[in-house]
Amino acid sequence: MAMTDKVGVTTLTTPSDREVVIVRVVDAPRKRVWDAWTKPEHVKNWLVGFEGWTMPVCEIDLRPGGRWHFVWRKSDGAEMAMTGVYKEVVPPERLVNTERWGPEWPETVNTLSFSERGGRTTITIAILYPSKEARDAALKTGMKEGMDVSYERLAEYLRTMA
Repeated sequence: MAMTDKVGVTTLTTPSDREVVIVRVVDAPRKRVWDAWTKPEHVKNWLVGFEGWTMPVCEIDLRPGGRWHFVWRKSDGAEMAMTGVYKEVVPPERLVNTERWGPEWPETVNTLSFSERGGRTTITIAILYPSKEARDAALKTGMKEGMDVSYERLAEYLRTMA
């Protein structure tokens, strides 16, 4: 079994100077994972990162040209926001969107794919940064650790959607 075929393991690679690719396999069918990833009533339940954070704003206009906007709030009141525009929407297999974490971070283009085999779904996110420096700065933020926490929460949440 290849490393990326293991349920519950997040892999992060840097295939080029401007890219990060994250892969995670979850034990759920693709359609359920798609819904968990694209419907606000589901997203705000799992995409909250570390303990103590909530998502009071989760807006998704799931169509090419549609905007999305997420705001996270920490228990101490601190907030961070992320916005973007959907460029491509192919249910339940592919999303391409822009992403910006506020004015201090450059915009990225994210390509998300969902593939199913044997009732398990492989989630692959390819993030393209405008420069190597931007990619390296993002990697230093604890990106993988935060994604691990959210993916664990996603795996638990997918079981409740069954």
